[in-house]
Amino acid sequence: MQSLSKRAKVLEKKPMTLAERAYLPAIFQGLSITMRHFFMKKATIRYPEETRPFSPVFRGLHVLKRDEQGRERCTACGLCAVACPAEAITMVAGERKKGEQNLYREEKYAVSYEINMLRCIFCGLCEEACPKAAIYLQADKMAPPRYERDEFIYGKDRLVEPADPDKRSKRGIQLTPEQASSLKVQLQTA
Repeated sequence: MQSLSKRAKVLEKKPMTLAERAYLPAIFQGLSITMRHFFMKKATIRYPEETRPFSPVFRGLHVLKRDEQGRERCTACGLCAVACPAEAITMVAGERKKGEQNLYREEKYAVSYEINMLRCIFCGLCEEACPKAAIYLQADKMAPPRYERDEFIYGKDRLVEPADPDKRSKRGIQLTPEQASSLKVQLQTA
């Protein structure tokens, strides 16, 4: 059968030599590659004991931030849920009651705030959409592995950062040097 383009290349089938028929060159070539890789530095790490350094732009586990007085920043505006392309965030808003001024920043707060980590794509759009800087993707923590599907739905019990400032994430909201110095002065005077 003739090709339509007339660009066919005819190849000659050369007879194999004795060494090629014994497959010795191919075996030695494969062994040389194996030995070369055997003495190379390993690409893997011993995970629980060692951790790989994170990229500066890594977006890890979500956290709901607190303000300087230890009150929750989230006002349940719903902008993070609207901005989420995976629709992983759900929340229920509620009114602050008398005597809860030290718990919540505004009159409205999130009674229930859940993130489905199986749906989340860690894009950071929720963090950018939040006007109160309440949700933050930590750069120093990854979402841990779980065995059950319902363990991947993170509620406020897992998301709200501890009230104790010493137990909070070290990489919180990034402040300018002027903001950091004024915040330090405010905390010392309080």
